[in-house]
Amino acid sequence: MISRGVPLLFILLLSQLLQGCSDDRTRLQQVIDRGSLTVITRNSATTYYEGSDGSKGMEYDLIKGFADSLGVKVNLIVANNVAEALSMISEDEGDVVAAGTTITEQRKIWLNFTPPYQNVTQQLIYRQGEKRPKSVADLNGKLEVADKSSHEKRLHELHSQYRDLTWSVNKEMDSEDLIGLVNSGEIDYTITDSSTFQLNRHFYPELRAAFSLTKPKPLAWAFPKFQDPSLYKAAVNYTNKLKKDGTLSHLIDRYYGHANDFDYVGTRSYMEHIKTRLPKYRHLFEYAGKEFNVDWRLLAAMAYQESHWNPRAVSPTGVKGIMMLTQATAKYLGVKNRRDPVESIRGGASFYSKIWKKFSDRIELEDRTWLSVASYNIGYGHVEDTRIITQMRGGNPDIWKDIRKNLPLLRKKRWYKKTKHGYARGNEAVTYVENIRSYFDILVWISNKERKNKEHTKQQPPTISTPQAL
Repeated sequence: MISRGVPLLFILLLSQLLQGCSDDRTRLQQVIDRGSLTVITRNSATTYYEGSDGSKGMEYDLIKGFADSLGVKVNLIVANNVAEALSMISEDEGDVVAAGTTITEQRKIWLNFTPPYQNVTQQLIYRQGEKRPKSVADLNGKLEVADKSSHEKRLHELHSQYRDLTWSVNKEMDSEDLIGLVNSGEIDYTITDSSTFQLNRHFYPELRAAFSLTKPKPLAWAFPKFQDPSLYKAAVNYTNKLKKDGTLSHLIDRYYGHANDFDYVGTRSYMEHIKTRLPKYRHLFEYAGKEFNVDWRLLAAMAYQESHWNPRAVSPTGVKGIMMLTQATAKYLGVKNRRDPVESIRGGASFYSKIWKKFSDRIELEDRTWLSVASYNIGYGHVEDTRIITQMRGGNPDIWKDIRKNLPLLRKKRWYKKTKHGYARGNEAVTYVENIRSYFDILVWISNKERKNKEHTKQQPPTISTPQAL
C-alpha cells in the first residue's frame, strides 16, 4: 500500500515508468506499428473543429502534418479543456496533447514541450460601451473564467496583490463560450488568450480587449516527460523543420492573416444584415451550393462583398445583381436577368465552380479557394499572371499568402509589362478576398452555433471560487 504522505506527482511518475516497462519498443515505433497517432485536443477556432469540408484548425493542420511525416493516421480524442487534456495524457490515454497549451514552469515539471509554434498573451475582455478597466484594480463587475484554465491560475497569482479580486469559475464553458456571455451582458468580463480573441472579435464586434494580464507565453505540444522520448524528439525535429521551411508562417497566415484587419463599423453592419437580409436569400445560396458543390456560406460571403445582398445593386461599370455579374459573364452563363436573385446566385455559383476547376488539384483546398475567389474578382488570367510573378520572385505560386503579396504588382509597369494580361488593380483583389474570408468565417461560426443549439443540453450554473493557491 502506498502511504498517503507520498506526493501525487511521485505516484504519477511511478505509474508512467511502470507502464513504459511493459513494451520493449520505443514510443515512436509503437505509433508507427499501430498506424495511428492518438492526439488529445479540444474544439475551438484556434485548435480543431469540423468544417463543411472536413477537419480544420491550425492545431489540427500542424498535428496532421506530423502524423503524415510518420506515415500514420490521426486519431483524435476531444477533451473539454486543456486541464482535462493534460490529465488524460498523464494517464497515458494518448500520445500527445495538441490543444493550444501554454508552457508554464509548473507544467514543465512533468511534461516535455516541443519548440513553441505561437505566442499568446492573456487578455481581459469587456463590452464596448462599458467603462474600460485599465488594470486589475479597476475591475468592478462579474468576472468569469473557465475551470482549471491557465486564466484561473493567473487570477490566483494576482490575488496576492489584489486582495479584493473575486471571480467565478465555469465548469461547463470554455473561454470562447465565455466571450459570448460578455457579449450578451450576462457577465462583465472574461479572460482569454490573444489568439482566441483575434479570431472571435469578428463574431462579436462590440467586444474589446482592455489590457493584458501576462507577458507573451508560448504554445506548444505536450508529451509525458517520464517515458521513452523517441516520439517527442521526432515532434521536436518536425516543429523545427516547419519553422525553417516556412510552413509554420504559412499556417499562421492562413488562420490569422485576415483577422488582423478588423473593421468595427463594417462588421457590425454585416452582423445586422445577416439578421435582416440573409434569411430571404439563404435557401437560394444553399440550393446553388449543392448544385455546384460550393459551400453556400462562401457564396453568401462573396455576394455580400459584391452587393450587400441587394439584388438590385448596380455598379458604375454596369455590373448588376446580388452576385454583380457583368453582361458578358451573364451571357456566357445563360443568365437572362441579372437582377433576378435566383438567376444571379445560380450564375455566380456556376462561374465560381468553373474557375475552381481551372486550378490544379495539387493546390491545397484553402489556397485554391482564395485563388478562385480572387479570380472571380480580377479574372483568372490576372491571377495566373501573378502566379508567374510569384514564382519569378521566389515565392510559391500555389499559396495564397505569396500570391497576396504579389497581386499589387499588377499595377506597376515594371511587372505588368511582363505579363500576358497586363495591368490590373491587384491591390483591390487582395482587399476583396480578405473581406470575404472574414465574412465567410462569421457565417461558418453562426451556422455552427445553430447546429450546436439544436444539440444543446442545459448548462449547469457556474460555481463560485474562493481565491486560494492551486
